[in-house]
Amino acid sequence: MMTKPFSFPLMMVSRMPALLLLLLMLAPASWVWAQGKKQKLQKREHYEFASDIPVYVEQLKQELTYPLAWGNSKTRSFKKWKKEARAKVLECMMTPPKAAADFGVEWLESERRDGYTAHRLSFWVNAYSRITAYLLVPDGEGPFPAVNLLHDHGAHLYIGKEKMIRPFAVDSAVVKDADQWAQQLYGGRYVGDHLARQGYVVFSADAPMWGERGRKEGVDRNKYDIIAGNMMMLGRDLSAFMTYDDMACTRLMTTLPCIDAGRIACMGCSMGAYRAWMLAALSDDICASVAICWMVTTDVQLSTRFNRKENGGFANCIPGLRQWLDYPHIASLACPKPALFINGRRDHLFPVPGAEAAFQTMRGVWESQNASDVLETELWDVPHSCGLELQDRALLFLDKHLKKVR
Repeated sequence: MMTKPFSFPLMMVSRMPALLLLLLMLAPASWVWAQGKKQKLQKREHYEFASDIPVYVEQLKQELTYPLAWGNSKTRSFKKWKKEARAKVLECMMTPPKAAADFGVEWLESERRDGYTAHRLSFWVNAYSRITAYLLVPDGEGPFPAVNLLHDHGAHLYIGKEKMIRPFAVDSAVVKDADQWAQQLYGGRYVGDHLARQGYVVFSADAPMWGERGRKEGVDRNKYDIIAGNMMMLGRDLSAFMTYDDMACTRLMTTLPCIDAGRIACMGCSMGAYRAWMLAALSDDICASVAICWMVTTDVQLSTRFNRKENGGFANCIPGLRQWLDYPHIASLACPKPALFINGRRDHLFPVPGAEAAFQTMRGVWESQNASDVLETELWDVPHSCGLELQDRALLFLDKHLKKVR
């Protein structure tokens, strides 16, 4: 069957730039025709994957018994269990990045703001990567309580830390993009700047692949998984590098004179929430955590019943870990630290049954250690977002646990 030649209306041709017209004239007819319509995918009669998950996903999930979870583990000492479970998480995170000999902090620029000062600094987060970060310091005499503010995923990699703190000393395109993102996901407010006005030192840095840690060739979400695969070929895990870097950043915070090292919390929404509870579970430098719109069980996250699959790519992929622990089991390694978890009833990424089951699991752990009064799990009638009311709720939690009289 011959391919029908593609022809442009005369009016369209007359308005085309000469170079574009020349390229179209030289291009094969089949190529030009393909650009005009969506190509049909090749399919076979028999298959083994549907909706990007294996058709036998429910069978695989039945084999996940989580033998290292608190209550399933044969270890009865909570302190010993935490040590064993944390070691398994770190083992599954594969080889960590080599630590830098020194942070080598360099203060780049500063900007006075209403009630606080914004700083831009650079430092070695590991032996391979020197990165930039923002630090907001309230007016007055410190040391102050602090928050490591962790940015989201959003399938938007052009900005990272700028989602959390109003950027400065950068291209105007970055500022415009950050303003639009704050409006879209955070009710028009920069969360970091709001916390700084309330008396907190706020730190925020880019995760690998975001902002100033992206691709030389430019942002392309489709390349994220390819890069993660290449990292894995090197025996490293991209998601784990993100968590290791969050741990290193928190360690840096403990060295800054403006920060009370005993009062450092972490907070985030979406992927930032995942980063927050992972950081709280693995870092002894964190004393409290806030996770908004990221908690679920694997049973619901990958489900034909709820028509769900993991869309974050490798953002939370730790090889082999699900053979030992589910998400709420890992988050429970933070017990007995104060923790606030909020999920949305209208959050299409994390169905309510999965959030409720995860909350119940975590409450069981905190209760077993007589610490149920410092774990707060809530469902709000909101979509996947972190609006002003949720931010205010987080601030109340932080004030309760980081500003209490000691």
